[in-house]
Amino acid sequence: MNSRDFERSMPEAGHHLRRKKGWWSYTHLDAWMLFFLFVLCCFGLFVLYSASGQDVDYVIRQAIRIGAGFAVLIVLAQFSPRILIRWAPWVYAAGVVLLLMVMFFGVGAKGAQRWIALPGFRFQPSEVMKLILPLMVACYLAGRSLPPSFKHSLVSLVLIGMPTVLIMKQPDLGTSLLIAASGVFVLLFSGIRWRYILGALGIAAAALPGLWMVMKDYQRQRVLTFMDPESDPLGSGWNIIQSKTAIGSGGVWGKGWLGGTQSQLDFLPESHTDFIIAVIAEELGFVGVAVLLFIYILIIGRGLWMATRVSGSFGRLVAGSIVLTFFVYVVVNIGMVSGLLPVVGVPLPMISYGGTSIVTLMAGFGILMSVYSHKQMVMR
Repeated sequence: MNSRDFERSMPEAGHHLRRKKGWWSYTHLDAWMLFFLFVLCCFGLFVLYSASGQDVDYVIRQAIRIGAGFAVLIVLAQFSPRILIRWAPWVYAAGVVLLLMVMFFGVGAKGAQRWIALPGFRFQPSEVMKLILPLMVACYLAGRSLPPSFKHSLVSLVLIGMPTVLIMKQPDLGTSLLIAASGVFVLLFSGIRWRYILGALGIAAAALPGLWMVMKDYQRQRVLTFMDPESDPLGSGWNIIQSKTAIGSGGVWGKGWLGGTQSQLDFLPESHTDFIIAVIAEELGFVGVAVLLFIYILIIGRGLWMATRVSGSFGRLVAGSIVLTFFVYVVVNIGMVSGLLPVVGVPLPMISYGGTSIVTLMAGFGILMSVYSHKQMVMR
C-alpha cells in the first residue's frame, strides 16, 4: 500500500502526516502550562507585597527567583528523556552524598541542620531531592517489566528510603515525608500489585508507635497542638489559632488588599512563607482563595492531561509523579494552615517566599514538558 492509498483508508492519519509542525513545537514548551504558571506567580507576587509588610525588596528578590525558575524550566524542557535516563543514577548518587555532607558539614538554623553554605548563599539539598528521587525510581522501574515484581518493588523502596532517612535526621519530617511520597507515587503509577500496597500500609501502621518514639520533642508537640491547639494558646498553639482567626475573619470578600489585621499587625507568624494563604483568606476572602485554587486546578489538570499523552514507561511515571507531588504540596500546606493537618513547614507552591522551592518546582515542570514534547523519542 502506497502513501496515497494509506491516506484514503485512514483520513485522520493522512491529515496528521500532511500537517506540519509549528515553530512553537521546537521550543519543547507547553504554552498553556507556561501561561498558568505565569499567572500563579504574578498572583503570588501580588499577595507577597502585602504579606511581607509592603516590603518591595521581598517582592524583587522573589521575582528574581521566579525568573531563575522559568529559566531552569526552559533549559530542562530541551533535554531529551534519554539524557534524563542516562544521568538520573549519577545525580541521585550526588544528591545522597550532599545529604551526607549536610550531616557533617551542614549549616544549622532554628534547631535544624539542613543547609550547605556556599559563597554568597545557602543551598538545601533536600529540596533538590524532591525532583531527583522520582527520576531515579522511574529510571529503575522503566527498564524492567511492569507491574514490578516484589524484588524490584523492594529495591525501589530502598532507593526511596535512603534519602528519606537522611532528611529525617536533619531533622525535617515534613520534607522527608513529601520526598518519600514523590517516590511512592512512581511505584503506584507503575501498577504495583494491591497485595504489596496493603502489606506496606500494614507495616506503616505498625511502625507508627516507633515513629513517635524517634520524633523530636518539637515534632511531637506539633502533633499534640494539631489535636488541641487551645491547650497552649500563647505557645505552640499560637500559629494555628492566629491562622484560623485570619481565615475566618476574611469572610466572602475579605478585608481588602493590605487591609488584613492579623498579618499587617504581625499577629500571624510566617505570614510571607508557610502561612501566606491565611493572608489571602483574610484580605481577599473566600473569593480570593477560590481564584487561587482554580489556578492550581488548571495547572494540575493540564499536567495530568500531558501525563496521559506521554509515551514510554519512564515518561509516564515521571510525569504522573511530578503532577501528583505538586498536588500534595498544595493540599498539605492548605491543610496545615487551616488546622486540618499538623504544621510540617511545607510552603505553598509558587506563592510562599523562598528560592530553592520555586526553582525545584519549576524544574519539575520543565521535566514534565521534556517528556511530553519528546514523547516520540522515549524508547523505554
